[in-house]
Amino acid sequence: MGGNSNSMAKKKQSESKAAASTAVEGLRAEVLEQPITETLEVNYMPYAMSVIVSRAIPEIDGFKPSHRKLLYTMYKMNLLTGSRTKSANIVGQTMRLNPHGDAAIYETMVRLSKGYEALLTPFIDSKGNFGKVYSRDMAYAASRYTEAKLSDICGEIFRDIDKDTVDFADNYDGSVKEPVLLPTSFPNVLVSANTGIAVGMASQICGFNLNEVCETTINYLKDPEYDIMQSLIAPDYPTGGELIYNASEIEEIYRSGRGSFKVRAKWRYLKTDNIIEIYEIPYTTTVEAIMDKVAELVKTGKIKEISDMRDETDLGGLKLAIDLKRGTDPDKLMQKLMRATPLCDSCSCNFNILIAGNPRVMGIREILDEWIAWRTECVRRRVYFELTKKRDKLHLLNGLKKILLDIDRAISIIRGTELEAEVVPNLMIGFGIDRIQAEFVAEIKLRNINKEYILKRVEETEQLEKDVADLEDILNTPRRVKKIITDELRDVIKKYPSPRRTSIIYSDEIGEPDIEDEVENYPVTLFLSREGYFKKITPQSLRMSSEQKYKENDGPMQEFEAENKDELLIFTDKQQVYKVRVSDFEDSKASVLGVFLASQLEMDEGENVICMLNPGDYSSHILLFFANGKAARIELSAYATKTNRKRLTGAYSDKSPLVCILPLTEEREIAVFSTEGRALVFNTALLAPKASRTTIGVALMNVKSKHSLERAMYVEDSPIKNIARYRAKSIPVTGALLRDEDREEKQMSLMD
Repeated sequence: MGGNSNSMAKKKQSESKAAASTAVEGLRAEVLEQPITETLEVNYMPYAMSVIVSRAIPEIDGFKPSHRKLLYTMYKMNLLTGSRTKSANIVGQTMRLNPHGDAAIYETMVRLSKGYEALLTPFIDSKGNFGKVYSRDMAYAASRYTEAKLSDICGEIFRDIDKDTVDFADNYDGSVKEPVLLPTSFPNVLVSANTGIAVGMASQICGFNLNEVCETTINYLKDPEYDIMQSLIAPDYPTGGELIYNASEIEEIYRSGRGSFKVRAKWRYLKTDNIIEIYEIPYTTTVEAIMDKVAELVKTGKIKEISDMRDETDLGGLKLAIDLKRGTDPDKLMQKLMRATPLCDSCSCNFNILIAGNPRVMGIREILDEWIAWRTECVRRRVYFELTKKRDKLHLLNGLKKILLDIDRAISIIRGTELEAEVVPNLMIGFGIDRIQAEFVAEIKLRNINKEYILKRVEETEQLEKDVADLEDILNTPRRVKKIITDELRDVIKKYPSPRRTSIIYSDEIGEPDIEDEVENYPVTLFLSREGYFKKITPQSLRMSSEQKYKENDGPMQEFEAENKDELLIFTDKQQVYKVRVSDFEDSKASVLGVFLASQLEMDEGENVICMLNPGDYSSHILLFFANGKAARIELSAYATKTNRKRLTGAYSDKSPLVCILPLTEEREIAVFSTEGRALVFNTALLAPKASRTTIGVALMNVKSKHSLERAMYVEDSPIKNIARYRAKSIPVTGALLRDEDREEKQMSLMD
């Protein structure tokens, strides 16, 4: 028996092993036979889609889900109007919507904060150490040490969110609702810089200036053919720097949503200490990366002009100090560093945005189209919500109005009804009202059953009827919806002024440092004729003979004093400006014709000189007057360059012929004349300065189709005697007809 039992056990064990082995082999065969495409589809694709849709790519409101969950939690915590609270408290509350751990939530919070300086319009008003976007090693403090609340601009982010403007969905466990999108009243998707790496795709959206984006959207709403580049000049970053502007690159980014451009650091030279201070760097780099690269160049001997470099960043902001060796040219050194270090860095753009759950790479126009369509739906939903509320209230008051006809009868019906459940049906029968109206009447307090109370309520019906009609008209009139969006955008511009932080430097100004010999400096007087002949005459030569020689039918156009080392800007009628030094020209005499600038500067065929001016230190402005009646006030710094570029293209707008240029060192009055025989006098304070050279300007003088702006001059140089008659307090204006006594011809000179 025992032997048989053991042999049977061994037999069963052997059969069990064989069966297990067969099962494993079958499983291996099954796994090996599964196609890789099926594995990817079943296991990998759901993960990839989750990362794309629910994590890495921003949506049309400009937020990723993590941003939206955090901000909405803070909104529900009353941190828009309330005081700051500990960041740890916010992080803990956010985990009800975003179960990805406190570290991930706090990192999201840091990026959105004012202290971190990663956004042009930060959404979190922070207190404490939140680190800096431009520092790799400056760590933010733990959440238990810092405090935060929502910044004021979040009032525009959550505008009317409680009025059914957006859809709400369940959170991950279905315990609370959260918004699918936030009803931003401005195109935050373009304002807030955003970077996300998904699976198989990425998104990199550069930030734009808030005011420029709102202004562009307003103009685009008015005219779908509007040239976006007129107001949306270029990207803007919170870390400042100088954007090297190449019109074709920016135009390609605006068109396709893809491309790149360069941003370089800003610096200044302290001559007394022989130190270069770098105070703004590209958004894409850090101070540590820059210092590491400079140290490497010094160590390898590629840079020999630097004796020391240190980080002097403090509460005043970023500052990198470079000690120079004696005799070092700071301009040449910085040119080397810009080429060899991240002080000049490329910024890539990939405007990949989720639209209705689908990722799309879009240009600026497409993004604005999508945002306007989405914002239009938000406004319509809000209007419909308000309309429904007012209709319901009007319906109740109409029922109350019927009770007014016989209050005693209503009381009698209520008193004569034996059962409480029959009060409402009896009122419905007695006055011909529906159940909702009857319920409202039945709930009125005893103290309010008087004529005065009921009459006051009934008086509201007239206003409610007007409001209902107005709201219905808004829903049926797309033009009125657009006006609401436009008005809200104007409110944003007014309430949150946002000057540009990243300045513009044109790519044609970038070149090798100018290696120039020492030239003698002495005073000279410069003369320019109407046909473009130039003379540089010393004071001694001018004293000997002051009578200038000109060709037949030629004459003086400009005359002013300068120094031999000064720079000159020579503007032409081909939207170009030539940069020359006075020392480039030989001293001349009054008795000769002078140098023909078109030949000397190798101008294009048919190109003529319009104006010559001395920019000085490039701190003042110039006024440009166009034939269509517009004028532009441009900062001379837009033409400044530390390189030896001789010709700058795109010197001014080509939308209308340029009539006149006047330098402006202080606010003063200008006289403008049209071919119609009209004139106006205005103060230059009415014109806001622009940093863009190609701005089309603002309307100054209303000119009829057959006429144009003819000339402009300082009022003291004009023949006008009765200035008050032509003075304008605001622009644009048509101007007043010239009187005979104000038409006297007068010799003009352009003073620097």
